[in-house]
Amino acid sequence: MRLNPLILIVLLLAFANSSYAQLAPKARLTNDVLRLNWEDTGKGYQIKQLSVKGENGWHSLSGTLGQYNLLYSADQPRMDSEAKDKNGKEIQFPEPEYRYIIPTWKANTSAVSLNKEGRAILFYPQQYKQVGNTLVFQQKTAVSTVKAIWKLDPVYKNDLCVSIHLTAERDGYYSIATPALNTNDKKSFEWGCIPGVFQGSTINNNFTDAYAYGHGIPDRPVVVRERTAAALTAMLTNRDGITLAVTAEPGTARHPWEYDKSTQSNWLLGLSLINRQEQLSPTLYHPVLGQNKSYLKKGESISFDFRYTINTSNWYQAYQHVVNDVYRFDELLHLKQTKLSLSDRMEQLLDYVKKDSTSRWRTFDYHGRTIGAQEYLGGVYGSEKDAVKNADYGAMWMLANITQDPILVQKRLKDALNFKLAQQNTSGGFFHGAAAGQYYLHNSKRFTEEWGPYTEPIATTYYMLLDMGNVSLFEPDNQQLKSGIRMAADWLLTKMKPEGYWEVAYHNDTQKPMFEDLKDYRPTFYGLLVAYQTLRDRKYLEAAVKAADWYIKNAVEKGYFLGVCGDARFAPDFATGQSAQALLDLYEITKDVRFKQAAIKTAQFYTTSIYSHPIPNKESKKVGSRQLEDWQISQVGLSFEHGGILGSANNSGPIMLASHAGMFVRLFQLTKDSLYLKMARTAALSKDAFVDPATGVASYYWSAMNKGAGPFPHHAWWQVGWITDYLMAELSLRSQGRIDFPSGFLTPKVGPHKTFGFRQGKIFDKQGDLALMEKLVLLNNPNMDYVCALNKQDKVFYLFVLNNDDEIQESTLKLDMSRFISGHSLDLKTAKCFSASGSKIPFSTGDPIKIAPYGLQVYAFTYK
Repeated sequence: MRLNPLILIVLLLAFANSSYAQLAPKARLTNDVLRLNWEDTGKGYQIKQLSVKGENGWHSLSGTLGQYNLLYSADQPRMDSEAKDKNGKEIQFPEPEYRYIIPTWKANTSAVSLNKEGRAILFYPQQYKQVGNTLVFQQKTAVSTVKAIWKLDPVYKNDLCVSIHLTAERDGYYSIATPALNTNDKKSFEWGCIPGVFQGSTINNNFTDAYAYGHGIPDRPVVVRERTAAALTAMLTNRDGITLAVTAEPGTARHPWEYDKSTQSNWLLGLSLINRQEQLSPTLYHPVLGQNKSYLKKGESISFDFRYTINTSNWYQAYQHVVNDVYRFDELLHLKQTKLSLSDRMEQLLDYVKKDSTSRWRTFDYHGRTIGAQEYLGGVYGSEKDAVKNADYGAMWMLANITQDPILVQKRLKDALNFKLAQQNTSGGFFHGAAAGQYYLHNSKRFTEEWGPYTEPIATTYYMLLDMGNVSLFEPDNQQLKSGIRMAADWLLTKMKPEGYWEVAYHNDTQKPMFEDLKDYRPTFYGLLVAYQTLRDRKYLEAAVKAADWYIKNAVEKGYFLGVCGDARFAPDFATGQSAQALLDLYEITKDVRFKQAAIKTAQFYTTSIYSHPIPNKESKKVGSRQLEDWQISQVGLSFEHGGILGSANNSGPIMLASHAGMFVRLFQLTKDSLYLKMARTAALSKDAFVDPATGVASYYWSAMNKGAGPFPHHAWWQVGWITDYLMAELSLRSQGRIDFPSGFLTPKVGPHKTFGFRQGKIFDKQGDLALMEKLVLLNNPNMDYVCALNKQDKVFYLFVLNNDDEIQESTLKLDMSRFISGHSLDLKTAKCFSASGSKIPFSTGDPIKIAPYGLQVYAFTYK
């Protein structure tokens, strides 16, 4: 049968005028650096070419696809745990004693998390039209109508912006997956990463190692929550060095505090590197099946906006783009309005640690010796709420030395040192020289570890070598300390494997290794470096180098790290940042460039422990009785205690201890990578909303807001330590090293901040000692911080004033003469002012201070 020619013409004209040109065989988007071509294969429009231009010309991605995927379930998806091995047997992890992380593990191994729920609806769109520079694809499935709008970003040439709109044709639960642009070889790729969750260059078939510890890419299509993804992106660099990142547009994911309570555990965005079809392809899901916004009645709609970034650089460059450009990381620094300076906090913290009542300082008789420490009210193995602990010995000795406060000098230090000496095993045997435990249980008069009867080699690095090493900087002639350092270092030497690593732990009773499923991907080697620096015995340096070489090959190059928090079964944590500084210190001693390179690589990894979302704003938020603005309680710039699948960040969010801030300033000085500097300043500055106004002590977890120390009164010392470290790093940076004070060793456990004040520093062409005199300096602008020093030879008092804001700041400066050194007086008429470069600036006492954004000025006064 033949159609009438007139009817055929009418039909063709009608089709040509329809909204979707179904007979158009090709669709394309191109600019200077990207080329995408779709072809109608008869089964729909499929990507046939995806090319990116790099320094060496155009490169094509293999395995191009462009396949869409929707998840649909008519019934409520299951959230019960489905953690099973390949044989269907339930995975027994973690052990029953890890009560803090068991619920988190179960929640993150639900059927939804493991991507087992719902029906996958796969398709290539059948219809397409071009509207200007935008392509619109459409497809009707059995349960929905889908429209996808594609366009090239006009500003960021390597970015492709997509918006998918879904309208339900049936009642049920829906989840939109980002289309798979291409698939990759699981046996050969350069790097995969979901920041804050997992990373690596291989698929790891050990599910708990990959999923719980972030070691490599899990071999399953897991969908992780946005609450511990530091950046809302999934990234893969293929074997040809081409990186593809898929990133949710701002506003897609959960907000951790929508208005008046924590909404940290809401789940609106899922992130994955292996899709439902078991293909290696970065994928995002929104909404998450069974979670908020996923249930639609027939006729209801939902949208998902995201972008692909395709370039010929590595994962870190793509990550920088997501953090800096898409999520506007420096927005918080523009919005902040500081009400409490770090310098003022330091004075409050000094008052706090001096008072037994606030710091919960306790002393005990231990074998005829008085030992002193602070109460610890968190969970400790075997405790009866009788645990005590000291945190940052370097900060203790530093604060005592720069203030010469009699309570610290005459009382605290003596009892704290006795505690430290008592903390070492000295009775011979397997553990001779090792740390006996972080905590002292005064009811049973014994030391113990946090989460079991075991001894970790890194605990000896921390609580013997780092603490004793820092104290020895202030007491170089203390032979008891030197003896303790040698015993501890020799114990580490005897336990170091021939390859250069240590066991994670030994059982105290059997002396057998524990946690044999884990490797000690931690900076245990740093303790030997401290021993070398203190005792100058070269065997310790040689062993440290050997151990660091093992660490670089097995941890840094693979992106495998381990944490130091026993209650989280050593989930990766702030020890990763500590490793970067440890490697930098090793580089400073050996000048071997491979240690510097490894330090920078490790620091890049650690940036993925820093929240970059959501973008802060000035929306009103309520916290208890306080009315605040969104930026004041923002998570942006704050680091995890531990993130990933097991970490405390799942429920409690990040922490306020910005131990990494000073190191990030130093890394900016070294690399000129501005992300470090922005991350340092965002973490350190304008966190007033988290500070207890009565004590100056910030809360530990974000979720606690401004409730103060809580069960961790000893944390105040870590706050003294990191604040000083940050200010000293900024002082050196802004003066371009013209003002620089020697730094000591790392603090135990919480990160890479270091101690100061044990030796004179450089002040232009002079020398000086750090000093802190309570209420001596009065600045009426909280955006300004200060550090003081004394040149005792020339009798000059130096005041370094830093503007910690991105706008010019002004202030009056007053000095309370009664607060200066007893028996000495300042001569205000001798006042001189210098720029950061050392050039003189006209100034007289009483003149207002005016400092450029993130600037520095130095004031000098003689004294008698």
